[in-house]
Amino acid sequence: MARSQLRSKKKVSGGRYHAARSKKKNELAGFPALTKVEERKVRTKRVLGGNNKSYLLSTKEISVSDKKGKTVKAEIVNVVENPANPNLVRRNILTRGAIVETKLGKAKITSRPGQESTVNGVLI
Repeated sequence: MARSQLRSKKKVSGGRYHAARSKKKNELAGFPALTKVEERKVRTKRVLGGNNKSYLLSTKEISVSDKKGKTVKAEIVNVVENPANPNLVRRNILTRGAIVETKLGKAKITSRPGQESTVNGVLI
């Protein structure tokens, strides 16, 4: 069955909404990019309106900024912690909010690699 971004069929009370129409192609959900720590790999996807979205499949670099606002590129060693899902740490998957070990120290990812095709972070 297709993964959809439609409103739920169930109400909060447990009753159900009756479908006014079927699923549309632009409402179908895409699969998550699950950005890994490897050599840089980017894919593009055609979206609504003929536009293109690029998403990051893997990368080794992160743009890290310190407290003063200076930004430097650093190499990612591995993923240390992820408050969203501990299983993502074992698989070395980069998501927003994940804490990664870099050559400069630990950094928290502030961008969305699977959506923006860049990895930015701040030193902690």
